[in-house]
Amino acid sequence: MTPQHLAFMVLINLIWGFALVAGKVSLGHFPPFLFAGLRFLLVMAVLFPFLKIHEGKMRQIIIIALCAGPVGFGLFFVGLSMADASVVGIVTQLGVPMSAILSVIILKEEIFWRRWLGIALSFFGIMIISFDPTVFNYINGVIIIFVSAVVGSFGTIFQRQIKGVGVFELQAWIALISFPGLFAASFLFESNQWEIVQTASLLEWSGIFYVAFASSLVGHAGIYYLLQRYEVSTTAPLTLLAPIFTVGFSVTLLGDVLTERMIIGAVVALIGVLIVTVRQAQKGQPVPALEGMQGPDARLGKED
Repeated sequence: MTPQHLAFMVLINLIWGFALVAGKVSLGHFPPFLFAGLRFLLVMAVLFPFLKIHEGKMRQIIIIALCAGPVGFGLFFVGLSMADASVVGIVTQLGVPMSAILSVIILKEEIFWRRWLGIALSFFGIMIISFDPTVFNYINGVIIIFVSAVVGSFGTIFQRQIKGVGVFELQAWIALISFPGLFAASFLFESNQWEIVQTASLLEWSGIFYVAFASSLVGHAGIYYLLQRYEVSTTAPLTLLAPIFTVGFSVTLLGDVLTERMIIGAVVALIGVLIVTVRQAQKGQPVPALEGMQGPDARLGKED
């Protein structure tokens, strides 16, 4: 990878790493379902021209959209509203080992001891974090984030099977299917939506715009650009910079407290995720962090 592209990869991870902090700030004013609905509405407004009917694939697209949108993202923002962004950034990474486990159960894929070791380390690291007394104050949020990662992993399984759907086409369908359901959930479980929208400050609105455009569109477009030029085995491990940046931003900007146990757990979990990520990339299998961003021209990793 050239120095310029490596710097671009670091920038993408900075964008993704800051997204949870920006979202956390906005969630101090917006309830989570309303926040998520507005986020997808903005994405829909931009990506509407990319909507395209794919004959024979719409069932898969709808399932992916439900997992990635109103269910997965809805739960994610509920969890983020309850837990520290630094911990959420680490727990979210469980989507990688969960995807590997589901690929064995559903797709009958075969994985060997290195990835099983990575899976075990990932969950062990999260267990270390979860038993920290500080995290116990918002353990319900951590559990919801974990459920969100599981739901997202189901979507990943279907993304592995769908072909010929571009990154922005898929994101457009996810946004179209997501925002009505999230607004419906907001009206069922939340209140005072119109007042909340009217009284939101520029800073609180900026979090929604950042998550919608910088994180989703710029970040995803950037990684897609790099995937067209480099193998997944080169790009995928670098995406683990994102949770590290999230922890740094959360501590410095939001005042999140990191205990020694939380740091140890994060290191163990990320080592496990790194092992799974590298092995999947070497085997030429999609990596959840990059799933859905690989168009037909992307260069997938090959067996070493």
